[in-house]
Amino acid sequence: MRAFIFPGQGSQSVGMGQALADASLAARHVFEEVDEALKQNLFRLMSQGPEEELRLTENAQPAIMAHSMAVLAMLEKEGNIRLTDAASFVAGHSLGEYSALAAADAFNLPTTARLLKKRGQAMQAAVPVGEGGMAAILGLDFETVESIAQEAAENDICQAANDNAPGQVVISGSLAAIERAVALAKDKGARRAVMLDVSAPFHCSLMQPAADVMAKALQENRPRQPIVPVFANVSATAETDPTKIMNLLVEQVTGRVRWRESIAAMAAAGVEEFVEFGGKVLAPMIKRIAPDCKATSLIAPADIENFAASL
Repeated sequence: MRAFIFPGQGSQSVGMGQALADASLAARHVFEEVDEALKQNLFRLMSQGPEEELRLTENAQPAIMAHSMAVLAMLEKEGNIRLTDAASFVAGHSLGEYSALAAADAFNLPTTARLLKKRGQAMQAAVPVGEGGMAAILGLDFETVESIAQEAAENDICQAANDNAPGQVVISGSLAAIERAVALAKDKGARRAVMLDVSAPFHCSLMQPAADVMAKALQENRPRQPIVPVFANVSATAETDPTKIMNLLVEQVTGRVRWRESIAAMAAAGVEEFVEFGGKVLAPMIKRIAPDCKATSLIAPADIENFAASL
């Protein structure tokens, strides 16, 4: 069994997608369709920069999705691979859940691009710049980090945001509380505890205004039933019901990304290979969560051709 997985924010880089567009008509069509949906030359920004503009949340989110979907389009059209034949499940990390849903035909490509543009804008607007923060805590288990976050919160917000892999947890919340948590984590033996260069405190209750925006947007753009089950970030279980998927996407804005649990559950369900589309961020995590499973990253045309030939 195999799962197709899709990366989240942080996997963007200037030049992304250019080799795919040069090699594949199907990939070019993805970029053109996203540009048309957004009324924006996003592909030029992806391929040429500037980096500071690409890094903006409202641009990075649809750009990462477009890149993932271009990889999938090349695999399907030119590798003659159907997702339903090659994958038992799909999943994505944070915004990557939208890519996974697009791959599974729960949303069409233009709708996915517009939803992610709105999501990025809403997340950026939810908390004034400088009032929130995020930090990565390495070398402590999830329960320890969760207790540190609770202790550091005091009268502020400090929550576990991403349970990425054993010994890799990201916290999110009010800037002062996150700084307190970093100091506490070091005192409690964390291998590293570092503030992250992010524009907003994602996946914590400070994002409630963005969740409200997405609740309305998703009511107006309700998902269809996916053609393969989607492992949702919030539930860490396989979901197929469109209403539940929609509600979980709203919860995801303020809720924890349960990535470690999702990968472990897919492995327990029989998945032996995870294939990451458009990034090399998730595959290293998977080797730590499920070391007996194979993890493959598809980014360049040669990666896609080699993978298609292996099936």
